[in-house]
Amino acid sequence: MSGRAGKKTYEGKSITVTFEAGRCLHAAECVRGLPEVFDPGERPWIRPDGAEAERLAEVIRRCPSGALQYALEE
Repeated sequence: MSGRAGKKTYEGKSITVTFEAGRCLHAAECVRGLPEVFDPGERPWIRPDGAEAERLAEVIRRCPSGALQYALEE
């Protein structure tokens, strides 16, 4: 991965989260919504298995920039 605008994927057991840094507005909806999943001080900073997939999807839908996206595993 190179550059700040790249898209990175974080795979969990029930959900896959993608993050596009170049779109992020740093509104911190994700961090406030699920700090156990989104922790910018850690690496990886997104841990999809830190919460139930449906709850994580709910928080991701609140992302104002669309920098966060998700796909539920079937």
